[in-house]
Amino acid sequence: MDEEDVVGVSLSKSLLQVAARALKINVSELGPLVLPYSEQLKIFGKGRAKREAAVVVPRFKRAFKHFCIHAGGRAIIDGVEKNLKLENEDGEASRMTLYRFGNTSSSSVWYELSYLEAKGKVKKGDRIWQISFGSGFKCNSAVWKSLANVDPERKNAWSDRIHMYPVQMPDFS
Repeated sequence: MDEEDVVGVSLSKSLLQVAARALKINVSELGPLVLPYSEQLKIFGKGRAKREAAVVVPRFKRAFKHFCIHAGGRAIIDGVEKNLKLENEDGEASRMTLYRFGNTSSSSVWYELSYLEAKGKVKKGDRIWQISFGSGFKCNSAVWKSLANVDPERKNAWSDRIHMYPVQMPDFS
């Protein structure tokens, strides 16, 4: 409750900075487990100490085919895409989940995976990275490998209207 007796949640502008720090910690733990050696050498390779001033962001697209980014808001999706040097299309499932279902907290990554499946994008061998944020401030990852082609006709949360997506998102910037 605030000084005007209003009950609610207030998000400060520092939220994105806190999320970025949490993501950085998560990425530094996950990177060595999933990145090809060529990308790991960029970070941990010989002579890295001399390059410490430069921030090196590995190409996670070399490790993952699909990304499910916590749909907590447009700024979160944009920030993760920017910090991981992803393409706009890598955040499509996240943006469409935010558009259709709103901020469903960490569960949004399951709607996003369902979106990718309904679009027929998940193929045998594809690796998917689910990135979500939680209280405290935590960043969590789940890494999946598709064991089979996923039938886009299989009923899921998007089946009734997947043909209507993606939609053009308004630009409020």
